[in-house]
Amino acid sequence: MRLILILLLALAAPLLAAPPVFSPVLPLENGKRLAFPRDFGAHPSFRTEWWYATGWLTTAEGKSVGYQVTFFRSRTETDDANPSKFAPKQLIIGHAALSDAAQGKLLHDERSARAGLGLAYAAEADTDVKLDDWRMKRGADGRYRVTLPAAGFALELVLEPTQPVLLQGRGGYSQKGARPEQASYYYSEPHLKTSGTIVGADGKRTSVTGVTWLDHEWSSQVLDPQAAGWDWVGANLDDGGALMAFRIRNKAGGKMWAHATWRDASGKITHFGPDDVTFTPRTRWRSPRTGAEYPVAVTVDTGGTAWQLDPLQPDQELDSRRSTGAVYWEGAVTVSRDGKRVGRAYLELTGYVRAMKL
Repeated sequence: MRLILILLLALAAPLLAAPPVFSPVLPLENGKRLAFPRDFGAHPSFRTEWWYATGWLTTAEGKSVGYQVTFFRSRTETDDANPSKFAPKQLIIGHAALSDAAQGKLLHDERSARAGLGLAYAAEADTDVKLDDWRMKRGADGRYRVTLPAAGFALELVLEPTQPVLLQGRGGYSQKGARPEQASYYYSEPHLKTSGTIVGADGKRTSVTGVTWLDHEWSSQVLDPQAAGWDWVGANLDDGGALMAFRIRNKAGGKMWAHATWRDASGKITHFGPDDVTFTPRTRWRSPRTGAEYPVAVTVDTGGTAWQLDPLQPDQELDSRRSTGAVYWEGAVTVSRDGKRVGRAYLELTGYVRAMKL
C-alpha cells in the first residue's frame, strides 16, 4: 500500500506543482528605463512577447508589395522545475505574409514549436529568434537579417537602422487599459532601410528595396477581460517622421483605451492620450472566408490631425488558427493628409472574428 501511495504521489507531482508566476509590467520610475542592447533580446519571465516587422518593398520593376514577419515567444504554465528537455516551457510562433495586389489576396504562412534542442529559441542577450529555418537576428552592426523560406513565397532581407529607437508610452511603458498592469514594455524602430530578395507566388526571385517598421513588445497582461481586440497602425512618413497609434475596443465595438506617438521630421515627440485618439472607419470589407467585416480604410485623428489610411488591397486577412488561434487583418496601407499622400504604413485589425486572447 505504501509503495502504491508513493507512486501515485510521484505521478501527481507535476500536476500539483504551482504554475510559474509571470513577471508584471510596472511603470518605469525612479530613473529606470529600457536598456539596450539587452532589451532587444527576449524576456522569458513574461507571458507574451513579439518582434514584429512590417514594410513596403519596391521590386526592380517598380512594383510595390507589402510584407510582414512576426516572431512570438509565449511562456506557458509548465513548471520551470520540470527537468525534461521536451517540456514546453516556452513556445516560439512565426507568422509571415506577402501582400501583392496582383495576387488579389495575402500570401501567408505560420509555424510553431516548443523552444529547445537548438531548433527554436529566442535569445536573451540581443534579438535572435529562430524557428526551424525561419530566423531574425540583429548583428553587432545593428542590422537585422531576416531569413524566411515560407510556403509559396520567401523573404531574405536586411533591415538597417537610420533613426534612434522610438520608446512608446512613458519611456517604453505602454499602457493598454485603465489599470496600470494592463500594459506592455514597447519600443519601435521606424525607417529601417530594407534591401534583399523575395520569391513570390510565381517562384521568381526578385531584388527589392524599401522601408520597414519594427516593433518589440513584451507583457504578461495586456487586455482587459472586456476587450475584444485592437486597431493599430505604424507609419513611416515620407518626411522622415514616424506615427504609431492604436485603440483597444470593447466587445460592443467602443473605445476602451487609445494612444498615439508622433515623432515629426525634426525629431520632436508628441504623445496623445485616450481622449485625443480616434479611429473612424471609411470603408469596410467583408471576408468571404470568415464573414468578418474589417474597417480597411480608416481616418485616424491624433490631437486634431487627421490621417487617412487606404489599403494596398482589401483582402489582407491572415488566418493563424493553426498557431495562435487568431484570425486578423494585417495589411499594407498608404497614409494621406489633406488629400496628399505622406507615407506608407501597416494597419492591424484584431478581434473582428472573435475576441482576442493572449
